[in-house]
Amino acid sequence: MKSPSINTTTKALLVCGILAGPVYVLVTLFEMFIRPGFDPTRHDWSLLSNGDLGWIHIANFFVTGALVVAAAVGVNRVLKGRWAALLLGLYGIGLIVSGIFVADPMNGFPIGTPEGAPVNPTVYGLMHIISGALAFIGLIGACFVFARHFFRIKKQALAIFSLVTGIGFLGAFFGIASSSQYQGTALQIIVLTFTAAVLLAWIWLGVISAYLKNKNYETKGDI
Repeated sequence: MKSPSINTTTKALLVCGILAGPVYVLVTLFEMFIRPGFDPTRHDWSLLSNGDLGWIHIANFFVTGALVVAAAVGVNRVLKGRWAALLLGLYGIGLIVSGIFVADPMNGFPIGTPEGAPVNPTVYGLMHIISGALAFIGLIGACFVFARHFFRIKKQALAIFSLVTGIGFLGAFFGIASSSQYQGTALQIIVLTFTAAVLLAWIWLGVISAYLKNKNYETKGDI
């Protein structure tokens, strides 16, 4: 059974899911260009929240988090069930909270920061790690929920894309969580792998949002 054509408001909410990734990535690339000392092969993007211009990345977290939450509302309007929307919403809220609690400086950024992980993490830094972990759990969970649903309705390409994104991000998340133990080439591999996973996740969200926006989506069972 096909659902009725989605209305303009729902389409606008899903467009937020399409825009979230490009906004986050383009703003971050701009920040890399204007922030001396930032090395994308050694520093994860959250570190850009530090320093005099850190407010730019904090605002980036707020805006993209809000866009993801809006997309989650759109998903909830289109699909039966609640898990996909709830998990995407958790991802968006986690991004917003990650902007409130700034990551501790580390690995020489901002300039003047000692190399390696902070000896005494701050409460804000710990809260950033916790909020980031919750956000990533939401994202990974949403990937798996969508993969299950798309396999069920025989949308194989979307199902495999969702599954690969979830597994890839899960592995990259474990890598970046342990990155404080590494330096040199090992650290570069971990950081670049995590960056690739972040980009893949934003592409996935955009593709899913565009698919739901442009289809009279067929709901078969809960998701």
